Amino acid sequence: MARTNGSGSSPRTKSKSSNKKLSTQEQIQLRAYEIYLERNGAPGNPMEDWVRAEREVLAAAAAKVVKPKRVSKKTVIVPL
Repeated sequence: MARTNGSGSSPRTKSKSSNKKLSTQEQIQLRAYEIYLERNGAPGNPMEDWVRAEREVLAAAAAKVVKPKRVSKKTVIVPL
């Protein structure tokens, strides 16, 4: 059973639009916790949650990386 925050409501997770930049490990930790909450705190395998979270966070980070465009090696002649 998931814990509550004392007021009887479910615990809150940090929003993805948070101004604070989380480290990769913190992002993975937060995502693993969100996965746990998605199954309503039912028993599961924490290692599988962590590996899934790690895969998702790293894939999202890789998608954000912008590769530079290749520069053509054509010779340009400039008139004097």
